[in-house]
Amino acid sequence: MKHTLSIICTILFLHIFCSSCNLGGIKEQANKQFGDQHFKTAIALIELHKVRFGTYPESLDSLKYAGDWDKIINGSVHYEKLDSGYVLDLVNGWIGKPNTLTYPDEFWQGLGLVKSNMKP
Repeated sequence: MKHTLSIICTILFLHIFCSSCNLGGIKEQANKQFGDQHFKTAIALIELHKVRFGTYPESLDSLKYAGDWDKIINGSVHYEKLDSGYVLDLVNGWIGKPNTLTYPDEFWQGLGLVKSNMKP
C-alpha cells in the first residue's frame, strides 16, 4: 500500500511539475508537426480518391484503402464534400489545434480544396 501511494504521489508530482513547466513550446511544436501531417495525409487521401473514382468522397469514412495509421485523420480534420470540391479544416494536431501553420500559395494549386481554416 505504501509503495502504491508513493507511485501515485510521484505521478501526481510529475503531472503538476510538467504542467507548470515551459512545455508550451514543445506542445506547440508537436501540434504543428502532427497537425501538418494529418492535414497533408487527409488531402492526399481525398485527392487520391478523386483520381481513382472520379469524385470526392462523401465522407472520410468512405475513403478506400486507407491504412490503419491514416485513419487518425478522422479526429484531426473536419471534411465536407461540396459540389465544386471540398472543405477541409484542421481541428487537432497532437493534443490541440496548432496556433500557427502556414503553406505557400503553390501548395494549394491543383487541389479541389476550396475552403480551409489553414488557407489564407
